[in-house]
Amino acid sequence: MKKIKVIIVDDERLSREELKRSLKLYEDFVLIGEAENADEAKALIENEMPDLIFLDIQMPEKSGFDLLESLDNVPEVLFTTAHNQYAVQAFEVNALDYLMKPIREERFAKAIEKIRNTIIAKSSLQNAAAKDRKIFIKDGEKRFFIPLDEIYLIESLENYTRLFFQDKKALQRRSLRQWEEILDENIFFRINRTEIININYIRKVSTTIGGRLEVQLKTGELLKVSNRQSVKFKNSNGI
Repeated sequence: MKKIKVIIVDDERLSREELKRSLKLYEDFVLIGEAENADEAKALIENEMPDLIFLDIQMPEKSGFDLLESLDNVPEVLFTTAHNQYAVQAFEVNALDYLMKPIREERFAKAIEKIRNTIIAKSSLQNAAAKDRKIFIKDGEKRFFIPLDEIYLIESLENYTRLFFQDKKALQRRSLRQWEEILDENIFFRINRTEIININYIRKVSTTIGGRLEVQLKTGELLKVSNRQSVKFKNSNGI
């Protein structure tokens, strides 16, 4: 039986104790830590790399959404909340599930079964760990869980970057350099000073008169590759 590593994040001690009591009924769910605020949770998640976090949305100083936005790699999330409006937001960002406080035993059991099936199914897929890496994006009032391999273009805008994914785009306060540190270099390639592309979205590569490359993405964008990166791209792809 696959063991599912769990971390509980909630500023209320009684809520954490309630979740711990409920989890004891499920031997395949192993509690590996708990945190009472977003900063403590971030360090714990990055060190322990859980499969799942039970996450309270409304916490002092930083919310559960703020925590998710700070993570480079987001585990599966089950939101816990005492407020209906947050439940709606939880589904807008495609969380696995949410639990309303106080948590009913039968509702908890249904959530556990859903989580178990999802995590076991993902773990049975080849290369699931790399393929299913995702991040949490907050852009104004919009929030998204995004699998990293669905991002096809990142462009620099001074102190921000704009992500392009699916048919959407979102502005982030993160530099291209910071993105390079968390992205898989086998999938993402920085084509010039201001743009990173997902090479799986390349439709066509052309060579200009001066020897520089132009890349057309499957989504239609035509992008110029710098001289230096053109040489690097040719060498790494045998062009």
